Amino acid sequence: MAGALEGRADQHTQGEKAGPGGACTEEDAESVLQHALHQEVTDLVGFLLPKYHTKETTTEAEMLTILSDYQDHFPVVFSRASARSQLVLGLDVKELDPSNQSYVLVPTLGLAYDGMLSDGPSMPKPGLLVLLLGLILLEDDFVAPEEEVWGALSKVGVCAGRQHYIYGEPRELLTKVWVQEGYLGYRQVPHCDPARYEFLWGPWAHAEASKWQVLDYLFWVNSLDPRSLPSLSA
Repeated sequence: MAGALEGRADQHTQGEKAGPGGACTEEDAESVLQHALHQEVTDLVGFLLPKYHTKETTTEAEMLTILSDYQDHFPVVFSRASARSQLVLGLDVKELDPSNQSYVLVPTLGLAYDGMLSDGPSMPKPGLLVLLLGLILLEDDFVAPEEEVWGALSKVGVCAGRQHYIYGEPRELLTKVWVQEGYLGYRQVPHCDPARYEFLWGPWAHAEASKWQVLDYLFWVNSLDPRSLPSLSA
């Protein structure tokens, strides 16, 4: 991996506009570094996800082996990878034992639901669920019109009727799967022609998460470094 990463960095450096006299500027060097760190974050998330599938723990020492030539930047890479894991997948990276710096991935806010299928490969989905619960809380009477939900989700690349690489077909997930699981309510608005629908919290959402927890999550997302906020689209 180190050789491949060095190759990517070298190509990126050669493609950068040189400063006066052909020397690289500080901006060039920072651009190359951020490009490399972005790839390291992607690699680290890719390393952590199988650990969640198998319910294994990991250690800082193991994660450092993923960082090739950028181990000095581990705190930054780890922070960004943790934020991306929580935002996109809804998985928190929790420290288990400070003495040996061991970590485990768990569904965000302690939800029992992770959306994983028992009969085939799939991806965790609590991230989108918590985001949706938060959107509902921001609406009057904690009821969100369906058109406003899809309008908000489309801004992060999640669109009704369009297959998603993590969430599958989003409309089915929101209006059927999560309703059957008890995390969402989905009901027709009375006296509307044409018919309109709205989302609200389901009984399991009320049982497993508090409104303040979800609002804190939204405030945390809003405070993140934009470099930690990849699009949820493929």
